[in-house]
Amino acid sequence: MNAVNPVPLSVLDLSPVSKGSSVPEALRNTIDLARHVEAWGYKRYWVAEHHFVAVASSAPDVLIGAIAAATRTIRIGAAAVQLGHNTAIGVVESFGTLDALYPGRIDLGLGRSGQRRAEALTGTDPEPAPRATEIRDGLIIPPPFSPAKLLSSSRSAASFGILQQPGAQSPDFTQQVEDILAFLDGTYTAPDGTDLHASPGEGADLELWVFGSSAGPSAELAGRLGLPFGANYHVSPGTTVEAVEAYRSAFRPSPILRKPYVVVSADAVVADDDATARELASTYGHWTHSIRSGHGAIPYPDPETTPPLTDEERALVDDRIVTQFVGAPSTVAERLDTLRRVTDADELVVTSVTHGHEDRLRSYELLAREWGLARVRAA
Repeated sequence: MNAVNPVPLSVLDLSPVSKGSSVPEALRNTIDLARHVEAWGYKRYWVAEHHFVAVASSAPDVLIGAIAAATRTIRIGAAAVQLGHNTAIGVVESFGTLDALYPGRIDLGLGRSGQRRAEALTGTDPEPAPRATEIRDGLIIPPPFSPAKLLSSSRSAASFGILQQPGAQSPDFTQQVEDILAFLDGTYTAPDGTDLHASPGEGADLELWVFGSSAGPSAELAGRLGLPFGANYHVSPGTTVEAVEAYRSAFRPSPILRKPYVVVSADAVVADDDATARELASTYGHWTHSIRSGHGAIPYPDPETTPPLTDEERALVDDRIVTQFVGAPSTVAERLDTLRRVTDADELVVTSVTHGHEDRLRSYELLAREWGLARVRAA
């Protein structure tokens, strides 16, 4: 492609722990990657929130502070804080602290977690209608995957149970987001009429995002409140397009945004040639299978020692494998541009996971150069 593209690229880092590695090494790799992608011209560096799995991003606010301290200009944020086991005031105070220390650089992404599990248990989150794989203007849209079985598993119950105080229930997501907005602008009033003010937090220059995987409450809420929206093609490729459409349909101008703003995620592995990239990405299906089968993300497998998936294992994760963008720089950039065109994304956020850290660095560097990011220079 080798031309300046119409949208910026950003990074989503899960801080994966590779097989044979350790959590401290994964965290050092995250800091190292953040420094590099800042130099290569990526716009943002987001970290996820996951618990009880082989990734090191379980405390996003702490990790964001470490990344911000190691960088100078790139925006740093969470994609996303899981509100099902966090309070609105706790989120505002922790991210308000980050903004006070690193003003104008912090993004606060919000996502549902405990709320989705409650819906799965009660049947209020409807099963997606089965359909065949669709190719829309070159973009693969596979059948949607239902997380209901995963969310209702015993492991899920144990995980969510320990993340909350005994007897606690996940509060309403809409109310939490509205409370966060009220704390930030200083208008929060408790149910008994008491004015409460967050310090740090009130007046913080945070960029607030809502993330979602389908045309459900998250997309509609982001649109109604006039907030930017993150759609997760790398997690739920079968429902991303409809999530974006629902957000735009619900959008109302706000003091934050006059028109919709959408970032769409993609999982990508870039190497000097297609064959090398396919080899580096060959254990992505194994890693995804460990998540979807209910065991939780395993240490990222080494392609050199990992046997192929069985047909049964492949069937569970095929939608994620065929929608991963793998190849030489021109191959991946072309597919990313297709994702941008079909979703009309204002920005793309890329997550690249490989067993070796140097391969992951190379993936982001090659993509930045091919995409035409301003700070990348030819080798």
